[in-house]
Amino acid sequence: MSSAPVIDEVTSVSNERPRERLLVCLPSLSAEARQAALGALAEALPNERVLIASPEERINAGGEIEGVAYSSPRGSLSWTLAAADYAAAMSVAAQHEVEEVLVLGQEAIGAVALRALIATLRAGTCDVVLPRFSLRPHEGLVNGAILYPLTRALYADVRFPLAPHAALSRRAVERFGTVAQRLAGGGHADALLWPVAEAAQGGLVLRQAEAGSRVLPHPDDEEFNALFAAVAGSMFADIEAKASFWQRARTFAPAAPRALSQSPEPADDVRAMVESYRLAYANLHELWSLVLPPQTLLALKKLSLAEPAKFAIAPSLWARIVSDFVLGYHVRTINRGHLLGAFTPLYLAWVASFARATDNETGLAATFMEQTAAAFEMEKPYLVARWRWPDRFNP
Repeated sequence: MSSAPVIDEVTSVSNERPRERLLVCLPSLSAEARQAALGALAEALPNERVLIASPEERINAGGEIEGVAYSSPRGSLSWTLAAADYAAAMSVAAQHEVEEVLVLGQEAIGAVALRALIATLRAGTCDVVLPRFSLRPHEGLVNGAILYPLTRALYADVRFPLAPHAALSRRAVERFGTVAQRLAGGGHADALLWPVAEAAQGGLVLRQAEAGSRVLPHPDDEEFNALFAAVAGSMFADIEAKASFWQRARTFAPAAPRALSQSPEPADDVRAMVESYRLAYANLHELWSLVLPPQTLLALKKLSLAEPAKFAIAPSLWARIVSDFVLGYHVRTINRGHLLGAFTPLYLAWVASFARATDNETGLAATFMEQTAAAFEMEKPYLVARWRWPDRFNP
């Protein structure tokens, strides 16, 4: 049985000669989802011949298997691209000598978003294009609290670094595929958040394309705890691996802070989250003292005494808390699993602060997110100093 990837072709009704050739790598999809993806591609790219690679077995007219596509095993986060997806894309792109590659994940994507990704890649000197989504105020909070601010402060201003799809130039495919193979060989095939950092380190040009709204999964509490640890752990591990790069000086121009209106009567869910934080503080403050410096511990103590209507974590304080946990992960102050578990209640306290300050209003949520990301940029010297001289800040 051949191990070559299956190649289909999507052609338009036009007889015009195609001006360009694009490779699209699809994941394993249901028949319905596959048909929807092919239909969206045909709508997004009329008058163009497109090369499709997928993991599905195909039967030719004689009943023989034409090929078995690349293997692209999926981890627990099936809604984001995995290292195996990039490795497979590199293999197929090299075999067929294409210069543009669209790597699609399990998440459905429409013709408008597809067209935006490809148009942005073709608009000029660009190597990596990731989708930028519009979300409702209460969605994507892990991204807004941790992933985006850290990525923006250390690597590049990419709003959604944990991407479900990506448009790549040939050199980006080659670099990502090579790194993906190395990750797999080193037992890190489940790494999640390395592509943006790798692109920045490799001098690749990153762009974002507006991709419309997005429906995110809503795991239960047990699933959330596991996913949060996996995502945060992957981010911290990649920061550790690329420390020599992100510690270099960069110039930032953060947006000027804007005052947020406050909800005088917090909603019941905010009150419940505040009570949960108080319980977490009572149970975990000794463990937090192994990671956080005294000034931060004092701020967290005051927060545990605050009324729900005044419960607030300043962006600068949150940036330092995250930086302290990044360092704790690096120096293994405590077991990494315990550290990530102790970090989760602090993130949920940030969510309570976010919910109280924004009152589920889109404009206020956007301002809060911008302030948070700007604070991470401003506090980057704190992370660098802690990384270089951790004993200086020991509790």
